[in-house]
Amino acid sequence: MASERRYDPVTGQYTTGHQWDGIEELSTPLPRWWVISLVVCFIIAIIYAFLYPAWPTTKTYYTGLLGWTSHSELAEYQTEARAGQAHWREQIAANTVGDIAASDDLRTFAVAGGKALFNENCAGCHGIGAGGQQGQFPSLIDDDWLWGGTLDDIYQTVTHGIRNTDESSRQSEMPSFKDMMSEEEIAATAKFVLAMSDTSVSAETRNAMPGAELYTNNCAGCHGAEGEGMRMMGVPALADQIWLYGETEEAIRNQIVRPKMGSMPAWGGRLGDDAVKMLSVYVHSLGGGEK
Repeated sequence: MASERRYDPVTGQYTTGHQWDGIEELSTPLPRWWVISLVVCFIIAIIYAFLYPAWPTTKTYYTGLLGWTSHSELAEYQTEARAGQAHWREQIAANTVGDIAASDDLRTFAVAGGKALFNENCAGCHGIGAGGQQGQFPSLIDDDWLWGGTLDDIYQTVTHGIRNTDESSRQSEMPSFKDMMSEEEIAATAKFVLAMSDTSVSAETRNAMPGAELYTNNCAGCHGAEGEGMRMMGVPALADQIWLYGETEEAIRNQIVRPKMGSMPAWGGRLGDDAVKMLSVYVHSLGGGEK
């Protein structure tokens, strides 16, 4: 409801002329400190808009009187960081992966840098924790190494990769036995291979299986008589209960018929030797590395 404005002697303010159920609305001005703060913030915003990038245009943007950008600030930080790391990077470049791992200070620096490099370049396949992805990418934290788990082995693999166009890339290939063996023979071989890692199956029982001779004639040349594998050729062990492409008879049969063979890019040319050394030391430190 509306009424005439009047002076309120209690508050010392005039009313707005509005009231409801006898309650009148005061026309109290904003606190002076609040008005001053608002004006100051407005002035600061105007100054900021002129000093820093703020106004988009049809093709570009207003760069600001200071010429500041977040890109240039990041570049400065990176330059400072590289300058601070220069001493350690020189030491990394001058030493082998073995020497780096043997030095407490260099190993600490390499592991820290290698972890960042791994998360940025390797985790997409091997996972943040390097646990791998079954059926696609191997774990790097267990004791199973296709091409060897020493520092030098890892350094070689990271530098040149696996099954790519790099001249020094590690190469190997498993043939398809689809046309070399019958379905029954493939099934018998898969069953035998699965039994090789089954500790509940005795050696006598396993050797009496129909797939034992088939394995000896077709698979042992690469995977070994006892399924120990051949690291020189990247041939996986079959008796360690670690399976990249699955531990079922069906998965093993599929690998015999349509073998999967993963590839890995060569990181030496992409990241540089210093980064590869740090990556190698980091991967080796994850727990599965060998002396």
